[in-house]
Amino acid sequence: MASQRQLWTQGRRFNIVEISSRGGQELCRGYSSTVSQAQKLKNRAQEERLRQIRDRIIRVDHAGEYGANRIYAGQMAVLGKTKSGPLIQHMWDQEKVHLDIFNKLIPKYRARPTAFLPIWDIAGFALGAGTALLGEKAAMACTVAVEASIVEHYNNQIRELMASTDNLEDNKEILDYIQKCRDEEQEHHDTGLEQEAEKTPGYNLLYNAIKTGCKTAIWLSERV
Repeated sequence: MASQRQLWTQGRRFNIVEISSRGGQELCRGYSSTVSQAQKLKNRAQEERLRQIRDRIIRVDHAGEYGANRIYAGQMAVLGKTKSGPLIQHMWDQEKVHLDIFNKLIPKYRARPTAFLPIWDIAGFALGAGTALLGEKAAMACTVAVEASIVEHYNNQIRELMASTDNLEDNKEILDYIQKCRDEEQEHHDTGLEQEAEKTPGYNLLYNAIKTGCKTAIWLSERV
């Protein structure tokens, strides 16, 4: 019968069923190997994408916290002995913790610090001292504008990190740190408003100018 046909090959008898079975197994192995290679390539691409996202985020956040420290240093140089001194010092102490966090994340994730740090060093101190010289309310207006920019920036990063992988554990450490910093920056923003920052002469002009400067610094620090 047809189902019992046999083939002779090099002196050995094979059943057609046996040949078909072996052929199917070879096809399955080949297909599995192709799928496995494709998955490996996909995983590598995903890992590289995550690495680039983390590198950019850690670099710009390190730069931001460095700049914030310099702003508060400038404010304390002018207002340290006034009634606003203890409040500014409290916010500065929190910023020091934030900077320590990103100082540790830089080597851990092999992130590259921005080349603009020397500029943010001078610019941050000048902004802090300059607004403080305009008065305590102006210093608080500076805080409100800077922190509004940073909170918005951190919220964007949180959304990006959560969308970058199906497994949130991949980014849990960085997410936790960003959320902590974001919440404390929001407190600084609200504190500035409570200290009547909006009563600063030319508040809207000052606020918008500082926010524009912050957004420019963020854009540059992400890329260089």
